[in-house]
Amino acid sequence: MCVQDAEEMEGPDTEKKSSGPPKSWPLHCEFLDSRIGNWEDCVDEKSKSDWQSSSATVASNQSILRNSFPIESISEETISSEKKKNVESNFVPKLRSGDWSDIGGRTYMEDTHICIDDLAERFGCSKLLDGEAVSFFGVFDGHGGKGASHFVRDCLPRVIVEDADFPLELEKVVVRSFRETDTAFAQSCAVESGLSSGTTALTAMIFGRSLLVANAGDCRAVLSRGGIAIEMSRDHRPCCKMERKRIESLGGFVIDEYLNGQLGVTRALGDWHLEGMKGKGGGTGPLSSEPELILTTLVKEDEFLIIGSDGIWDVFSSQNAVDFARRRLQEHNDVKLCCKQIVEEAMRREADDNLTVVIVSFHLEPPPQLVVQRSKFRRCISAEGLQNLKCLLEG
Repeated sequence: MCVQDAEEMEGPDTEKKSSGPPKSWPLHCEFLDSRIGNWEDCVDEKSKSDWQSSSATVASNQSILRNSFPIESISEETISSEKKKNVESNFVPKLRSGDWSDIGGRTYMEDTHICIDDLAERFGCSKLLDGEAVSFFGVFDGHGGKGASHFVRDCLPRVIVEDADFPLELEKVVVRSFRETDTAFAQSCAVESGLSSGTTALTAMIFGRSLLVANAGDCRAVLSRGGIAIEMSRDHRPCCKMERKRIESLGGFVIDEYLNGQLGVTRALGDWHLEGMKGKGGGTGPLSSEPELILTTLVKEDEFLIIGSDGIWDVFSSQNAVDFARRRLQEHNDVKLCCKQIVEEAMRREADDNLTVVIVSFHLEPPPQLVVQRSKFRRCISAEGLQNLKCLLEG
């Protein structure tokens, strides 16, 4: 196929030839230099002498400008950058959230989730900073039963709030709370063996403009920033090299992409009934309840956060989920309905697991339409190339 790229498009020539003697503009030396060659045709000898004097002045001014501050370079880009920083620093997220779940292709529903607009208010705690609320969202994907996922859903938020360092040292509080909740579940299992099970857990906490995501397992959180998917968590599975290295250093092993031949995840709360998974007596086992944290500062371009159980991500890529959610929110701007549509689409794509989605929007308005930048180059195709393309498409 013959494809020809045309030259860069040029704007119309706006220069006009001067009918009189050229004027002296010290800041436009290149323009003047281009006119000097024709000055004899336009002026008499006296004007020529005046013009030579003016040219000397131009050269002198140019030399002075070169040795001074580049005043003109501080112009539009600098001002635009400063305005952008001011807008970002003044951005205040306006939270809206929605959720939806379905049993999917499973016999039992082991997923669960939680959405709390004000964590301290929910549990009757007055520990607030500058009157700011701490919002809490979580998805918990159980396995071996629903005992662990429901226990963590109910216990973890309270443990976080009751920590002495909440909310000033939020990162330390969250890691400590995951461990304490896991230990508390182990004690519950000792009393009631029917609770024996495990769960992955992903939580997102929003405090002012700060977004803190904590993940233990294979649920996933994805941030839409100007329509671009940014993964705010990493799937903890045995196929991950870093996780495999950690497992083997603690005496565990991976068989057919299963931890110790039993679990498809490498981090989870619970599973105390499985031999060799959790460290007992203060030890550390290959199955960790410690979450990985990602902290970011929200900016105006951040549109929404999608939190989903692994059943969603079996049939959606991160970018695909963001694109799907953006289109639906642009249609109706209903966050809960958007969650329902994602779950329904996952079922249409034959997802065979429990399905749970939580979406947190940071704006009251729907996501804006993306503006595609037009190329500065004009493209064209030859008649021969067009005919070859037509033959190719028609088979």
